[in-house]
Amino acid sequence: MLSPELESALNEQMKNEFFSAYLYMAIAGYFEDEDFSGFASWMRVQALEEMSHGEMFFRFICEAGGRTDLRAIEAPKNEFTSPQDAFAHSLEHEKFVTDSINKLMDQAKAEGNHAAQIFLQWFITEQLEELSNFGHILKKLKMVEGDGRGLLMLDQELGQRTFVPPKV
Repeated sequence: MLSPELESALNEQMKNEFFSAYLYMAIAGYFEDEDFSGFASWMRVQALEEMSHGEMFFRFICEAGGRTDLRAIEAPKNEFTSPQDAFAHSLEHEKFVTDSINKLMDQAKAEGNHAAQIFLQWFITEQLEELSNFGHILKKLKMVEGDGRGLLMLDQELGQRTFVPPKV
């Protein structure tokens, strides 16, 4: 069973996950417009991953006897000055998501909700990977700043990413 407070917080996190997908699709659109098809593809895969995370929250809330509450999603930022700007914005967003999941875990612990803690542990581990991935790409973008060939090579590299549904 979920307390009303934890149920509400889980629904808010579900919204955050779906917003993340929306944001990464917006960034993919920016990259498509700039003819960076590899970066765009990487972001579309990221959007799919975030959609699956939202679905995981949906399923957990239902399985835990709660009621899902799909909340309004605000429009994401659509304009960026460079690939570096887009990935820096993404990294900041992932820091926000990480913080919100950590707070959810604190709440689940305070309430003694072991099922929620086990569920959220997967996301805590996943967020470490997300922060690492975005951080590494941002470092590479800083390294190749001003070098068009390096940027094109990175675009090509990131375009190789494929979506793999999470195993939970």
